[in-house]
Amino acid sequence: MSQETDDTGVIEAVLQRLNDFRIPRLLEMKERVDSGELLTAYDMEMLEQVLEDNRSIQPLVNRHPEIQLIYAKATDLYHDITSKGLENEQKSQGK
Repeated sequence: MSQETDDTGVIEAVLQRLNDFRIPRLLEMKERVDSGELLTAYDMEMLEQVLEDNRSIQPLVNRHPEIQLIYAKATDLYHDITSKGLENEQKSQGK
């Protein structure tokens, strides 16, 4: 199998996981942190998994500019959630 064929299968799986699981869950988390809620331990586990997965697919993203925009948007969403979550945590501790 060629690299391109291998990549196509991986890209399809990554996009399906994003569409079916990750994006809906991340959007739900964003809504909660935007309303001032704290991230739960389960949220943190998922965010750690998302970060780990993003690191592992970075070479794939570099080879395929057609998926770079969705990767960047998902990364921005991750950053927004973690930043707001940290802000909420600091507020809850009176800092």
